[in-house]
Amino acid sequence: MTLKEKFLKIILNPKYIFGVYLIVAVVTALSKYFRGYQAINNYMIFKNVFLNTLQERNLYLQYPDLYFDSNHYGIFFSLLVAPFALMPDWLGISLWNIANTAIFLYAIYKLPFSNPKKALFGLLCLQEYITAAISLQFNIALVGLLMLSAIYIYEKKELKSVTAIMIGIFVKLYGIVGLSQFFFIKNKTKFILSGIIVVILCLVIPMIYSSPQFVFQSYADWYHSLAEKNNSNQVLGNMQDISLMGFVRRILGNASISNLTFLAFGIPLFALPYIRIKQYKNYAFQLMILASTLLFLVLFSSGSESPTYIIAVAGVMIWFTLQKEKTPLILAMLIFVIILTCFSPSDLFPKFIKKNYVIKYSLKAVPCIIVWLRVIYELLTKDFEKDYTLN
Repeated sequence: MTLKEKFLKIILNPKYIFGVYLIVAVVTALSKYFRGYQAINNYMIFKNVFLNTLQERNLYLQYPDLYFDSNHYGIFFSLLVAPFALMPDWLGISLWNIANTAIFLYAIYKLPFSNPKKALFGLLCLQEYITAAISLQFNIALVGLLMLSAIYIYEKKELKSVTAIMIGIFVKLYGIVGLSQFFFIKNKTKFILSGIIVVILCLVIPMIYSSPQFVFQSYADWYHSLAEKNNSNQVLGNMQDISLMGFVRRILGNASISNLTFLAFGIPLFALPYIRIKQYKNYAFQLMILASTLLFLVLFSSGSESPTYIIAVAGVMIWFTLQKEKTPLILAMLIFVIILTCFSPSDLFPKFIKKNYVIKYSLKAVPCIIVWLRVIYELLTKDFEKDYTLN
């Protein structure tokens, strides 16, 4: 076996690529831990969602003695982070990153692609994954949950699908976009009834280690917290609003343009492919809707920041992997995503360019905007039984 063949055997084997992910998960976590508590601020916020719930302290106030900034996750998140919060920080952080990574990797593993394609999928997502892992982000698990919710619908595992969706909703609200697959569900009654049961459990379980009054008050506080955060995100040149909306607002120099203005255009365009009812039976069509959903979620959220793009880039890679023919245009779009979206936060881009162009104008979003428009075009025009491949 030649050196080239050995290299390709490693690169195109998902076991090796997934192993790299798990190593990166631990290395990034520990590197942040040894830089001090300011470097692990996100984790300290997550950890104290559980500890503050135990003490029934308002989850959305600022506690400068514990962390800076404020929490924007739902009280149900306290249950997910509890096992890690009870560990020493160095161990909790490491296992937190591993757990999030494992969910994402399992979702890739469940995709109906060949092993070489799964390996390539993971490889092309790696840089964006590192950006999210360095920030100890839950977005890594969230994109995995959204992918699994769609996969489980195709596999007719309604309970698993709705559970993945509801975890996303109760933690960060973003999970609601998992309902974009609702029209593909065969047994909608089972899905809805399962959803009701899961909702009740998500509401009740945090009451066991706090109180019903505190849980309901926390949801009211969460609403106000998210409303305030949305207003604060719409500022020109900050590290938030890296989205289609932020790009337009910053190019025009007008931060006052309402999100509703963009959603009035974005939601109908997102929904338009659903008129192609005859395509519903094709798994490739369902996966392309998933790709559109992951891109839409990031591009039409003022809360999108650089670590959020693991969600959008996973959508890009689903779109790319589905392509039967990798035309020069398709490859050029992929390369554009990798260079500007994935690598613009890295040291490959000079600070001057990052500060005065990439951040100032939300340029990280631009390649994903182009891909999303291409995805919509394909959803409206292509025959998903003939034009796409799953293996």
